[in-house]
Amino acid sequence: MVEVNNLTMRFSHQLLFENINLKLDRGKRYGLIGANGAGKTTFLKILAGELEQTGGNISIENGLRVGVLSQNQYAFEDYTLKDAVMYGNKRLYDAVKEKEYLYENGDFSDEKVNDRLAELEMVCADEDPTYEVDVIIEKILATLGFPTDTHNNLMSELTGGDKFKILLAQVLYPRPDVLFLDEPTNNLDLEAISWLEDQLTRHQGTMVVISHDRHFLNSVVTNILDVDFKKIREFTGNYDEWYMAANLISKQQEVDRDKKVKEKEDLEAFVRRFSANASKAKQATSRQKKLEKLDIEDIQTSSRRDPSIVFKAGRDIGNEILELEGIEKNYDDKKVLQNFNLKIEKGDKIALIGANGVGKTTLCNILMNETALDAGKIKWGATIVPSYFPQNATDIISGDSLLFEWLQQYDEKKDLDEIRKCLGRMLFSGEEQKKSVKKLSGGEKHRIMLSKMMLQKGNFLILDEPDNHLDLEAIIALGEGLYKFVGNVICVSHDRELIDAFANRIIELKADGSMIDFRGDYETFRETYGK
Repeated sequence: MVEVNNLTMRFSHQLLFENINLKLDRGKRYGLIGANGAGKTTFLKILAGELEQTGGNISIENGLRVGVLSQNQYAFEDYTLKDAVMYGNKRLYDAVKEKEYLYENGDFSDEKVNDRLAELEMVCADEDPTYEVDVIIEKILATLGFPTDTHNNLMSELTGGDKFKILLAQVLYPRPDVLFLDEPTNNLDLEAISWLEDQLTRHQGTMVVISHDRHFLNSVVTNILDVDFKKIREFTGNYDEWYMAANLISKQQEVDRDKKVKEKEDLEAFVRRFSANASKAKQATSRQKKLEKLDIEDIQTSSRRDPSIVFKAGRDIGNEILELEGIEKNYDDKKVLQNFNLKIEKGDKIALIGANGVGKTTLCNILMNETALDAGKIKWGATIVPSYFPQNATDIISGDSLLFEWLQQYDEKKDLDEIRKCLGRMLFSGEEQKKSVKKLSGGEKHRIMLSKMMLQKGNFLILDEPDNHLDLEAIIALGEGLYKFVGNVICVSHDRELIDAFANRIIELKADGSMIDFRGDYETFRETYGK
């Protein structure tokens, strides 16, 4: 369905990949993976025709409908929710809107108007033969959590996360033959991600998706496209199957290279020892020729690098941790937290989950005294030293400070050596540490915020969606860091693999103000409540 021939892409002097040849088949769902900066989004934009490659060509079978997930959440501010979804089928949308206009304003005594209406009816019948477009869109919106009485509301009234849901509905509604999706789980809650997984596993055409959600990739994709070594290699299977295969290949390459290196060393030693010995001259010459023919390929350095995320508490934690009594918080007419009570005990590592807008971020901000209470009490234990990763980390990390300068404000000792070591563990080495924070990408800013938390050495970590913008390797390292941390954790996340890695208590906030407080891991929580 989609063919890639001799594709090469350069930006100035940087080569992302070259001479890529791939055939993307019908019925296969490809997960596009690679380190941040390896070129995943660039490759997807080239496939979608949004970016011109340096060399080579892309061909998509004639007559196929292509769907591309838009990243511009503000492109449809003046559209109703229903119209924004219908826009996914532009031909149908234009026909419906023109037809509505003519029926309302047209002169029916004019033969041209009637002829045009007939043409538009044919377009509508062609694109929507069962005349069920309204029913289909209403069902999609309801499934995504939009009540029927909101379907004619304007997109401008929605939050960023809800706008993104509409964009997803827009690209999926027409059931395109070819789907290109860049981070479709961003801004989605767990329920919406489950819905998306269900939709995508039913896709009959060709799909290429970028995601840093390991559980999502394992659930949805049939093949992996791995962007690494300036190549794009295809593997059959989901992410975990790719991971095992890739590591096996890497280990085998190391073994093969080690054998060749040992043989080379032995040959060199023989030549040095016997080249001056007449009786061994023929053997030495033979070994020399063999040595010259011996081809030892250097093992290429992968663009993937695993950060080392280690949280160490600077103070032992006591038995009294945190207690919330009768917490209430309202925004205008919206009740977010009502008579909220919670007691956190030593060793609790909490995954705070729930639909978007139920108050997860509000609760985190209240705990850190960044949002005022309407009512209630917060009782922190005397030994508790909290450290916070806010949801708006990318906005907070700004200005002209260099990386180490920005971190110095959070290091009481102003220990530059410790700061540099911390930056190194988070993959900022050498000259990278002298970058201005305003030049960092979203993923880099999140790694800096995690660096800040490691330097602070708090014994109670509060993290609000820290996995946003992080690549798979960093998310896995974060999960390990939280699991090994000796202290308390509250973490808001929609990444099920991350939650599985560390959480021993699950708190789900509900839209009606109630909550589920479950002691146990996430898998058991899902089994218990049928999630």
